[in-house]
Amino acid sequence: MTAPEALVVECVGPVTTLTINRPKAFNALNADVLGELRQAVLEAEADPAVRVVVVTGTGDKAFSAGADLKELAGMTSDRAHATMRSGQRVMRDIERAAVPVIAAVNGVALGGGFELVLASTFSVLSTRASLGLPESGLGLIPGYGGTQRLPRAVGAQTAAHLMLTGARLNADRAYQLGLTPVPPVAPEDLLASAVAMAEKIAAQGPLAVRSILTALEAGRGALLDTGLQLETGLAALAIGGAESDEGISAFLERRPAVFADPATAPEETA
Repeated sequence: MTAPEALVVECVGPVTTLTINRPKAFNALNADVLGELRQAVLEAEADPAVRVVVVTGTGDKAFSAGADLKELAGMTSDRAHATMRSGQRVMRDIERAAVPVIAAVNGVALGGGFELVLASTFSVLSTRASLGLPESGLGLIPGYGGTQRLPRAVGAQTAAHLMLTGARLNADRAYQLGLTPVPPVAPEDLLASAVAMAEKIAAQGPLAVRSILTALEAGRGALLDTGLQLETGLAALAIGGAESDEGISAFLERRPAVFADPATAPEETA
């Protein structure tokens, strides 16, 4: 018998769902899973038919319990350095993806699992979700971007408290801290809620969505004036493009907009 796929990819219309499928290991992120996640997201953003990616975990216990400790055990510092940089590149590629990536958090998201949530565009949480960076209790520290993204999300003091104590956040507290933009949902409604949100995004102008993601990415580390300059250019291109012609016409005519795929849309001229 062949081993089950560690990452299950399902494409329905404009939404691609990626399910981490290692339930016996609480969907831990080993090197194979990380590589497959990265490849799947890169393929999704290169496919004009895909508008949104949803990432979740198999079962109702774990989104992902984090890095696979069996891989880390006994690892030398040199090898660990390469492993951490590889994991950071995966998270960075997800963070910079040209399509939104929604994390549908169905259970525990610890260590690398929480770092995957932080790298996603945003998350939808089950009421059973639990998030944390418990690495300090193992003599480790977060290595896939947690020390950098969590303070940006919740502030330096709250991030320090969570990382230094290993405390977990339940879904309600995560919502209060702004780690998810919507209230937690019942476990049985989680995936449907995330997909419905993805479909709503997929109905927006695809070039507009990509431009918003580009502006958000540029603004993460830029001075305000630099970010505003980029926003001006992107907004001007959007206003002068065919996609906004359709969007504005549909609004004025009180009808749903029908946006063309970027690959089939006519090329813009200056």
